[in-house]
Amino acid sequence: MRFLVDECTGPAVAEWLHGQGHEVFSVYDEARGLDDETIIQKAFAENWILTTNDKDFGERIYREGRPHRGVILLRLEDERTVVKIEVLRRLLQSYADRLPDQFVVVTEMRVRFARR
Repeated sequence: MRFLVDECTGPAVAEWLHGQGHEVFSVYDEARGLDDETIIQKAFAENWILTTNDKDFGERIYREGRPHRGVILLRLEDERTVVKIEVLRRLLQSYADRLPDQFVVVTEMRVRFARR
């Protein structure tokens, strides 16, 4: 799969996804400071699943109906890297085939596929 990992989600998450065999674009490592609008456009145009813990993307993509190739919004109480990676590991293990073109909100305990 192809993941665009937002800057706030962190380089360690991007590195972990890459280590799992996924193609990854890390905003932190490759385009630090990129604005949200450019990230949304890049993810859509280049067929990346946007992985973020920035709620602003929820507003811009889900509520405004912006086109996307998939969004994973991490809504975690504990935002340590180890928790992000564990939540993503479980998500990919159970739902990898359902992620493209979906808006998914993930917490430590739940996975919710948002409806349009």
